[in-house]
Amino acid sequence: MEKQVVSVQGMTCAACASRIERVVRKLPGIVQANVNLASEKLFVEFDDASLKMTDIQSAVEKIGYKLPLQKEAAAVSIPIGGMTCAACAARIERVLQKLDGVESASVNLASEKASVHYDADKIKLADLRAAIEKAGYKALRISVDNRAEEDRLRKQKEIDTLWHKFIIAAIFAVPLLYLAMAPMITVVKLPFPAFLMPMRYPLRYALVQLALVIPIVAVGYKFYTVGFKALIAGSPNMDSLIAIGTSAAILYSLYSVYRIAVLNKHMAVDSMYFESAGVIITLILLGKSLEARSKGKTGEAIKRLMGLAPKTAILFTDGEEKEIAIEEVQPGDVLLVKPGTKIPVDGIVQEGSSAVDESMLTGESMPVDKAKGDKVYGATLNTTGRLVFKAQKVGADTALAQIIQLVEDAQGSKAPIAALADKVSGIFVPVVTLIAIVAGIGWYLYNQNLEFALTIFISVLVIACPCALGLATPTAIMVATGKGAENGILFKSGEALQLAHQVKEIVFDKTGTITEGRPEVTDIIPAGKFEPDQLLALVASSEQSSEHPLAKAIVANANDRGISLEPTQDFLSLTGLGIKAVIDGQEVLVGNENLMKEHKIKLGKLSEASVTLSGQGKTAMFAAVDKKAAGIIAVADVLKPTSRLALSKLHDMGIGTVMITGDNQRTARAIASLAGIDEVLAEVLPSDKAKQVEMLQKKGNKIAMVGDGINDAPALAQSDVGIAIGSGTDVAMESADIVLMRSDLLDVVTAIQLSKRTMNNIVQNLFWAFGYNVIGIPIAAGLLYAFGGPLLNPIFAAAAMSLSSVSVLTNALRLRRFKAAK
Repeated sequence: MEKQVVSVQGMTCAACASRIERVVRKLPGIVQANVNLASEKLFVEFDDASLKMTDIQSAVEKIGYKLPLQKEAAAVSIPIGGMTCAACAARIERVLQKLDGVESASVNLASEKASVHYDADKIKLADLRAAIEKAGYKALRISVDNRAEEDRLRKQKEIDTLWHKFIIAAIFAVPLLYLAMAPMITVVKLPFPAFLMPMRYPLRYALVQLALVIPIVAVGYKFYTVGFKALIAGSPNMDSLIAIGTSAAILYSLYSVYRIAVLNKHMAVDSMYFESAGVIITLILLGKSLEARSKGKTGEAIKRLMGLAPKTAILFTDGEEKEIAIEEVQPGDVLLVKPGTKIPVDGIVQEGSSAVDESMLTGESMPVDKAKGDKVYGATLNTTGRLVFKAQKVGADTALAQIIQLVEDAQGSKAPIAALADKVSGIFVPVVTLIAIVAGIGWYLYNQNLEFALTIFISVLVIACPCALGLATPTAIMVATGKGAENGILFKSGEALQLAHQVKEIVFDKTGTITEGRPEVTDIIPAGKFEPDQLLALVASSEQSSEHPLAKAIVANANDRGISLEPTQDFLSLTGLGIKAVIDGQEVLVGNENLMKEHKIKLGKLSEASVTLSGQGKTAMFAAVDKKAAGIIAVADVLKPTSRLALSKLHDMGIGTVMITGDNQRTARAIASLAGIDEVLAEVLPSDKAKQVEMLQKKGNKIAMVGDGINDAPALAQSDVGIAIGSGTDVAMESADIVLMRSDLLDVVTAIQLSKRTMNNIVQNLFWAFGYNVIGIPIAAGLLYAFGGPLLNPIFAAAAMSLSSVSVLTNALRLRRFKAAK
């Protein structure tokens, strides 16, 4: 199976997107195909054994759209040092052109650069550089064309072109509208050129209007070429509605000009609709321009993610630095990162230490300390120190690339709520065309007035807007998934984004999710002559030879407090009891109550303290020095700082909380009580967690499961919404529907709040899109007029249609103001 995301060019409305989906889905080997009108992308999954991308490209281009299949980094500009004459340039050209995979190569002696077009699947940048070096010249720093930048420039050019077309159309539409309307206004006498008075010079008046509408039609020619082509192909779109409506107005107006010029019917001057056609095209160009600008903003988050990656890296070999293009970095390369620069790819630190700002990936504002052996990630910012690291993951394997892929996949998927809008979009244009024809004919049969019937026909065609329906869901999903990524929350599909707001109960794994996942010293209770630090020093010194996690927690606590440890002598591990050691001539015992009993050590009040600590979910470790009780050190897997706050916020949202753990009932209930958990499922084996989730689902609620994405995989898959909470780098957790980049439960709250806001936004968009068409089309068909109300002018119908898409996009863009839970 193969998945591809490719840009589609030439779409103008939701009907276009629906048509492409239908055509592609009919191809053999297609698993799924979704078109996102807002991002203008086709997301397709297919069996690569029975279908190729070129087959999909042919099918799409056959119905009138463009599907450019760009090769990765297909163009490169290589600065060359060492050329002295034209013969050098010619030689390098010959060398490059002989390489398998190079499509073209030209060397400019003046700029000292080689421009190479090549197939990235057959040959790599390193091969091009090596060929130049082998020929005796120096291949300097490479600058690779940025595909995302090319896409941005193409879309910006499209916006600029639409805006320029609108300006040109407006220059002619304003005087055209004035000429058509001024003579009809009797309340106020508007200035009007005497040589164009319609009753005195009707032919001159008509020809001037014709001359003014021609440039408008010329700049809006695409409505006609695309619209009629789609109509002939049997899949009419929004352009078809505009083309039919304005063509009808222009043709009828031309007939009126003929009547004035040839038949001398001067009253036909009142039967011209040039201004309607001209102003309709102008207003729709304005709407398209505003729509294109708004659509560009919906994908800003993913563009920012793409822009995070640095363009170059510093290769560090035998103490020498060499700047290379990011595309040239290979796994195993040793790279140098200087303070204040971005880390180019994922890897492991070999030398140096620094604080790295990972906020661009995880949303975590505090820099993370890095030293030898720690992982670093591409696009994060090295703030203070110098780091030397070995590259591990490059290109599409980096954490950043995986995040971008996840966001793109989510934007390409469809939420269930979009199903109705998709069905309506698929039949919208033919139905509207039929309504327009029936309404026009009906009114003509009723009052025998062709002009009136034509007004109705045009109004119905131009007020209908399938775009608003097509944009209602994908724009909101694009903004929401991008906003989620900015906050370290990755929705893997539109369905996950929708389902999250329906969750009524959340099951949390305890270890590493609610708690830190590692033991920490919580209490130090000395007895007798001992002070807390003195007791800790003795116990930590005794435990420093132990590999037990609790022992390591005690030693770590002593180190954090700056307590120096004494050498350990005669260390003995007592299985199931504790340890025995000699510290500075003193015999130290550290372990459980059974160890103390075995050595007949009286605990006194320490026994009561132990019971209290156990009730709080803590492990009490007794210490004795020279056969006398010295105190207790309690260790526990403590709550994360934000766990209690997050769970409280979930309760405020009406969501129930359940903790699932393998711990015993007493420890589990102690942790649950501290955290504010509603229900506890204790002593549950990892293999049984999915069964517990299934049992909760049988109560009828939507259940979310929050876990680490590895041990909890079956439970995550079983739940309605699986939420994997991790370190921010393991972003390919297959079992989860939502991946949280940080180990912070507040992100669970943020994910659900974002889901709720997004669904509310989509409902608003769909309500407006359906409501606008359901109300607007009958009004345009003359419903109000039939009951003594006004008749909708086609110009106002066009203005309303233009604003409908813009209003949906503007509403979706409000999601950019969403704030994460704190």
